[in-house]
Amino acid sequence: MLRRFLVLAAVVIAASSLLTAPAQATSRHGGYLALGDSVAFGYRPNADYSNAAAFSGYAEKYAALRGLRLANASCPGETTGSLLVVTAPSNGCENGYRLAYPLHVSYSGAQIDYAVQYLRSHRDTRLVTLTIGANDMFRCQDTTPDHCTGASFTAALNQVSRNLASILSAVRTQYRGDVVLVSYYSLDYRDPTQVAQVKALDAALTQVTRRYHGKIADGFTAFLLASLRTGGDPCAAGLLVKLPTGGCDVHPSAAGHRALAAALAFAR
Repeated sequence: MLRRFLVLAAVVIAASSLLTAPAQATSRHGGYLALGDSVAFGYRPNADYSNAAAFSGYAEKYAALRGLRLANASCPGETTGSLLVVTAPSNGCENGYRLAYPLHVSYSGAQIDYAVQYLRSHRDTRLVTLTIGANDMFRCQDTTPDHCTGASFTAALNQVSRNLASILSAVRTQYRGDVVLVSYYSLDYRDPTQVAQVKALDAALTQVTRRYHGKIADGFTAFLLASLRTGGDPCAAGLLVKLPTGGCDVHPSAAGHRALAAALAFAR
């Protein structure tokens, strides 16, 4: 109980600092490369998709806090496979979003190719973050007979692990600094099945990241602690984007991104 209280206090303090710290010069402390999917992108529905600056997430918040020059290469719908090879199946990145709308940074080819080029040419990089893997599981749910509840779930986790190892291996060929995985949150901590699936994905991602000497920003616990006052409901706690028709989207709200940024600050 005491340990839980101390962790909660640390997260609250970190979140408070993110809200009150003055902005610093964005090139003062080196570069920050953010990789991943729509969570890393700061995606929210019904925004101005033609303007990438309309999207701001945990990476932008953390970069402003630490005075880092951010290159956010993430893409909504990216899978671990499509991050490596543009022809691999994605959940709406290469075959959708990138065709119609701008990303935060412009590049051709796979996200990992941009990452390697960026790290090779920006030796002042101080941080690489990564949020990836959820879209692999969404595709598994949509394309397997058991909807990713049995053997296909295990197979998908194994493929995610192999792909993440390839991603981090490529990053480590160019970069020896801080690599931080920002792990996923549950959409409803009252749902034991959904919680178990998210924890399994996070565990697989964590195992591979630590193998490559990376750190973990615990998004799962950050959202759990921030939604305790609502009985474990991140939607009611304001951590997810509210929908005009009621309920919430799967993506973090501004408050949700503050919680993830606080977890990132705590991890470093």
